[in-house]
Amino acid sequence: MERRNGCSSSGKLFVVGIGPGSRDYITPAVIKAIKASDIVVGYENYISLIEDLLNGKKVIKNGMKGEIERVKVAINYVMQGHNTSLISRGDPGVYGMAGVVIELCKRMKISIDVEIIPGISAANAAAALLGAPLMCDYAVISLSDLLVSWEKIRFKLISIAKSDFVAVIYNPKSKKRTEQIKEAKEIFLKYRSPDTPVGVVKDAFSTGETVHLSKLSEFLKLDIDMRTVVIIGNSTSDIYKNWFYTKRGYDL
Repeated sequence: MERRNGCSSSGKLFVVGIGPGSRDYITPAVIKAIKASDIVVGYENYISLIEDLLNGKKVIKNGMKGEIERVKVAINYVMQGHNTSLISRGDPGVYGMAGVVIELCKRMKISIDVEIIPGISAANAAAALLGAPLMCDYAVISLSDLLVSWEKIRFKLISIAKSDFVAVIYNPKSKKRTEQIKEAKEIFLKYRSPDTPVGVVKDAFSTGETVHLSKLSEFLKLDIDMRTVVIIGNSTSDIYKNWFYTKRGYDL
């Protein structure tokens, strides 16, 4: 999809999602875009996952919390006429780089040729390993309060729990942020059975992958960190053998 709108630069910005990390789950469209780029920009840990695609390319990488700088660098290279890939893990439009690109283009009052190429999100990767927990309506929420206040996150958690959405929780816990997931659990326990199925997936389709089934009253006993996705079922969710699934409503 072209978003040039009269731009005079000849470069193109590919905002790509490399999925959960395994090469098997990076789409051909993403690989094609990276190969077509002169410049590749990304978080250093994500760049390390695609090093074999980077021969002959200029690579710009930085650490955590460098998202805005990465986007500015990528835009600058595009304005100079370079095809550039900006790397997100998962899907670039789900807590990824796509929104930052659009926001900065608006702030800078520029138009560049942008193609956003989807990837497999952490939510979908975790759900596939668990079974079919997202078969009906669901909501995705991050517990990180770096960019959104905890008051707003708490309000959203209450709304999700009351509405009976299956909940997909990103960034549930870090070394410094340990209490939010506990509060999230208590919020859901006000509206859902303690036996509600919960899936806890760490490093889906990547090195160190772990997959656990639990229930709402007990899931905090499991190892949970920033690389973990927690999926909390709704009133129609169930477990059969090793599968966590949510009923779609079919008359079986």
